[in-house]
Amino acid sequence: MTSRPALLPRFSPIRIPLLLAALLALSACSSQDASQGNAVPAADPVAGAAVDSTEPGVEAGQASTPAAAVEPGPIVPPTGPAPVAGTDYVVIAGGQPFAPGSGKIEVVEVFGYTCPACARFEPLLDAWKARQPADVQVVPVAAPFGGYWEPYAKAYYAADTLGLVDETHDAMFRAIHVERSLPVQPVPSSEQLAAFYAQHGADAERFADTMSSFAVNAKMKRASQFLTRSGVDSTPTLVVNGQYRITGNSFEEHLRIAEHLIARERAANGAPPAEDDAPVPPVTGD
Repeated sequence: MTSRPALLPRFSPIRIPLLLAALLALSACSSQDASQGNAVPAADPVAGAAVDSTEPGVEAGQASTPAAAVEPGPIVPPTGPAPVAGTDYVVIAGGQPFAPGSGKIEVVEVFGYTCPACARFEPLLDAWKARQPADVQVVPVAAPFGGYWEPYAKAYYAADTLGLVDETHDAMFRAIHVERSLPVQPVPSSEQLAAFYAQHGADAERFADTMSSFAVNAKMKRASQFLTRSGVDSTPTLVVNGQYRITGNSFEEHLRIAEHLIARERAANGAPPAEDDAPVPPVTGD
């Protein structure tokens, strides 16, 4: 995924269309896609899986780590150069965590099930999340951008309400982008989505009712408020502790920048740094 496509080097006329297609497949999914009536294309089950070279052989929505709980990783120093405000991340004025009070450093992943870039990012994020120390909490936030984003965001929050996310998250990405058993357009009905979740242990009628419940509507509103105050208008986007919105140019860069910002927040909280960790540079304005 690239938030902003890089300048193209010189290529032969034959290779340029292929490169453009790859860049398009990796670009972030914008909140304007649905409002302008642009369908987000599903990833090709064969070729699409190879577009993102950051982890060859991992298909969209295919978890790279087991779903079972894993032991937290150690605190290690971040690698690479320190990120630059305004280039690698944006300082969010008056920003607040999505779920304050956990006592942990929050990393929000804003995603959309219909977003091909999110489907490719998910396996990398899963592997990265499994390596994080106990003081880091990764929180998924489904973006309710409207249009075809809306029913899938409601489905996520209904699954969250019913305790079904762990069993269905990767399967939903696969259903849309690999199996193509769920549509992007026309927008799926609550009954269609409930039938999908029924394959994973849900009661279809209860699930459809939950999608229109007060609890899910409240979660949708909360997500919208967080996206607005954090300036998020595309997916996937990482927001660290409600303070920093990451704007790196690749999946790997997003995660590397997140590690630097996590270290910064850890130092600000007075926690001891990792061994051999260099001093964390001060926050600069954007």
